[in-house]
Amino acid sequence: MRELFLGTLTLADEAGERRGYDYYITIDEMEVGSCVWESYGIGVKQKEGGERAAVRNVTCSARRIHELGRLVMEGGVTPVTLRDVVEDWL
Repeated sequence: MRELFLGTLTLADEAGERRGYDYYITIDEMEVGSCVWESYGIGVKQKEGGERAAVRNVTCSARRIHELGRLVMEGGVTPVTLRDVVEDWL
């Protein structure tokens, strides 16, 4: 698996403390018959404390995963809520 960095956001948590989050696209290879395709997912990692979540193999479309990445960053999605957001997007 490879990762493609999208950006960093600083968000306030429930207690008002500011925390940094890194957003990235995961890139895996998936065999389909005799072909190998790139499969993309999305991830987010809290800079302090290292809490991390990723949902891999979401789509084979680079355009769609970049769209999802933009929406995840705009929404300030955290590792705790990432899976729910991706499932709703699908």
